[in-house]
Amino acid sequence: MKKIILPTDFSENAFNAICYAVQLFKEETCTFYLVNTYTPAIYQTEYLLQSPGQIGLGDIYQSESLNNLEALKKELKQKFKNSRHQFIVRSAFNILVDEILEIVANEEANLVVMGTQGATGAKEIFLGTHTVHVIKKASCPVLAIPAAYHYKNVERVLFPTDYEIKYTSNQLEDLLFLVKKHNAHLDVIHISNEFPLSEEQESNKSLLEDILSGLEVGFHELPSQEIITGIHDFQTQTNADILAMIQNKHTFLERLFIEPVIKKIGFHIEVPFMVIP
Repeated sequence: MKKIILPTDFSENAFNAICYAVQLFKEETCTFYLVNTYTPAIYQTEYLLQSPGQIGLGDIYQSESLNNLEALKKELKQKFKNSRHQFIVRSAFNILVDEILEIVANEEANLVVMGTQGATGAKEIFLGTHTVHVIKKASCPVLAIPAAYHYKNVERVLFPTDYEIKYTSNQLEDLLFLVKKHNAHLDVIHISNEFPLSEEQESNKSLLEDILSGLEVGFHELPSQEIITGIHDFQTQTNADILAMIQNKHTFLERLFIEPVIKKIGFHIEVPFMVIP
């Protein structure tokens, strides 16, 4: 059974991401955790002063959060009518990212699915940047859904890589599950840096080929170019339905001088974007 975390601030974008997840796993037995967090501004001030004077205010926010979650749960059950799916609501006085990480650890969740933008205005609870923070910290894959992107059958998955990783089947388990379940074509692309692959990269590529054996997969070597541009152009040309990448652990010097590709893409995605830790 899949365990999937669905954060929400009750915005249209969050609802859209949740609907995408429910449809993506429509054939699977799943437990979905509908998660909302709240941090009233009055609490932030009062706690800093070490004199919380508005004790009941948290109850009001919690009640509103729980009521909205239950209404969302009811709407989803009525909309999709899927007996394979169970919805559990989680409301917490917490920072969204921290709450997600806690649920991932406690429930051994398989995946987090969330939108890239939250609500606007004074009631905004999470921003697009929170998605990037979750991607950076989560111990399970995160699937980010762009605003206004509606579900369609997954026929093609794009997997850019630099072959710097010693791949394992466990690491790629969730990606392989999606590819197999949807009978999708997987495109593995490597953007050249004008140098041939090292012995280590060649070894890692062979490992990846072995792991992906039996799938409909194509390996593509692209000419040297700006990485973001190369990924975007290939995705556009092939009409890929999901972009998937592994988050590398860059060295300290690389982090100082190179803006991480994952972070850049996270702010500019046009199709669902899965990041694998």
